[in-house]
Amino acid sequence: MAKETRKRKADHIKISLNKNVQAREITTGFEDIHFIHKALPEIDRQKIDLSTTVFGHRFAAPLIVGAITGGTAEATRINAAIAEAVEELGLGMGVGSQRVAIEDKKLEKTFAIARKKAPTAFLIANIGGVQLVQGYGPKEVKKAIEMIEADAIAIHLNPLQEATQPEGQTDFKGVLEKISAIAEKLDEPIIVKETGTGIAAEEAKKLETAGAKGIDVSGAGGTSWAAVEYYRAKNQKNNFQHRLGDVFWDWGIPTAISIAEVSQTVNIPIIASGGIRNGVEMAKALALGANLASLSQPMLQVAVKGVKETKDVLSLLMEELRNTMFLVGADSVQTLRRVPIAIIGKTAEWLRIRGVNVESYGCRGRK
Repeated sequence: MAKETRKRKADHIKISLNKNVQAREITTGFEDIHFIHKALPEIDRQKIDLSTTVFGHRFAAPLIVGAITGGTAEATRINAAIAEAVEELGLGMGVGSQRVAIEDKKLEKTFAIARKKAPTAFLIANIGGVQLVQGYGPKEVKKAIEMIEADAIAIHLNPLQEATQPEGQTDFKGVLEKISAIAEKLDEPIIVKETGTGIAAEEAKKLETAGAKGIDVSGAGGTSWAAVEYYRAKNQKNNFQHRLGDVFWDWGIPTAISIAEVSQTVNIPIIASGGIRNGVEMAKALALGANLASLSQPMLQVAVKGVKETKDVLSLLMEELRNTMFLVGADSVQTLRRVPIAIIGKTAEWLRIRGVNVESYGCRGRK
């Protein structure tokens, strides 16, 4: 089983780097989110404070590198490069699903390298929700946390990926109950995350009630895991799964919509991920109600090159965020989360149908 899982992880890295697995028609919705430019920002750009405290941890900027990989030699190098970069910059990171290392102890080092290279950074362990249904319990979850001395653990939900994966596991019945049971026995916060198809308000409320201490929306518009599995099925000449990957390539809730829905529904931290590609989109995510922004695929592309390249991209994202904050007159992340924004187009229409008060976002700051 571990050998199969390891090969699957290697396939995921190869396909993500060499094939176009981004959304085709669906978008993140950020194109419908507009800041109100301030010709009189009345702040000093150089004195803008990017720092924020989430989950009791101080981040130099509201930015983390999302879960990417683990379990292979290449994954070790990727995790090492990201960890070293986030440590130097005061950020955080998540690792990929640790199931492979729970199955094969020899692979623990491919994940443990993250803490070795990042002794003080915020690290997020990772286990699949479907594994909880299949028998994983507090013992395995704690093992994943201890493996990287994690500050939190992500339980990822990936029903679309499992449904389109040639060897996918699709029994999700009882997953919410399992999450609740784990939450009762853990000291570390549980962050429930999707994998590219978003989380709706109703699910977010259930997760908060179950004991989740954070939600990573991972909306649609960026990397499509149905697309990744499309290519895997194609390579395996599995016509049925290949067809499913194609049909469901653009399935999901756009990231901006998921952030708005969830932020107006729960009172726990929200991580925005899913197709975020620059500092302006990071700022939009925060203005919609997120507490942190997370990027994965763009970081994978540079992490395979090395630490410097990874650090350079993260530094650029932070400067893009700073520039956006300057242009809207926000001298802190807390202020940015309250600046007025205009929501138009399909995103506004979707949110109104879902009962979100779109107009309230544009009235912030008015007296």
